[in-house]
Amino acid sequence: MKTFILITIMFCFGLRLQAEEKMIITSDGVQLFVNIKGSGSPVLYLHGGPGSGSYWFEKFFGEFLEQHYTMIYLDQRGVGRSSGNHDNDYSMDRMGLDFEELREELGYESWITLGHSFGGILQMGYYKRFPNSIKGMIMINCTLNIMESFCESWGPKAAEFTGKANKPCSGDPAKVREMLGAHINNLREQNAFWKMGYKDQQNERLIDDTYADITNWNGSFSNLGFTILDYWEDYKVKTGNVEVPVLFFYGSEDWMVGPDHYKGINFQKGLMWESKVGHMPFMENKDDLEKAILVFKNNNF
Repeated sequence: MKTFILITIMFCFGLRLQAEEKMIITSDGVQLFVNIKGSGSPVLYLHGGPGSGSYWFEKFFGEFLEQHYTMIYLDQRGVGRSSGNHDNDYSMDRMGLDFEELREELGYESWITLGHSFGGILQMGYYKRFPNSIKGMIMINCTLNIMESFCESWGPKAAEFTGKANKPCSGDPAKVREMLGAHINNLREQNAFWKMGYKDQQNERLIDDTYADITNWNGSFSNLGFTILDYWEDYKVKTGNVEVPVLFFYGSEDWMVGPDHYKGINFQKGLMWESKVGHMPFMENKDDLEKAILVFKNNNF
């Protein structure tokens, strides 16, 4: 594997733990932004979206995580502070290779992955390609089957909130994306989008406000993610093949993923943790999420 160019900037945030920002250039020339903070076993954060970036998760939940782990906050290619444009490769093969090149460059023999929402798909895709690099996974409100989440929860709940019709799912990703777009427009028009993932509308505003903290935000992957068929694969049926410990934390009021999405998930060493919360537990049920992570950590890493 070719040598990568590594640019490192060291700085401190007052009394907080020292942080290390890096830009790592991948084998196909994309610059990946990472921020490394905390101490303990290394954990790679794989954000959702597609394209939500790592910053707001670091801002709202990083302080707890960094007390227990060395957190590697990554903006995926085509997202946030990383480069990548519409002509780059956003396949699951390439994403998995990005994560692996990052691990090798940082010098970790293996690490834990932590994903939120769409980040569950990325974790499973990475594990499928490089199983020896992952020693455990933490999944927070993750979907492992996008089609199921959209068709069984997203669509019906959005229709309920807006009073609009919900068309039956065809199983065609292109048509489901069109249906999703219509629901999003209806929710936005009625100022009801926040109901899909939050109990409190103010928390949606707090998340949205974080994007103003980063200039020249890269939205390339967010515009392309759901057009890539790799991400529509059903990973629930593959959970029985996962040999490492997994924390699967899910919300009983998470309409974006689906409160019943846990059904059919069968990790060999899985800790299934139901919480009375929507899609953002690190804001709206932080105590329960922290408890779940500590149980996982104390029993595994």
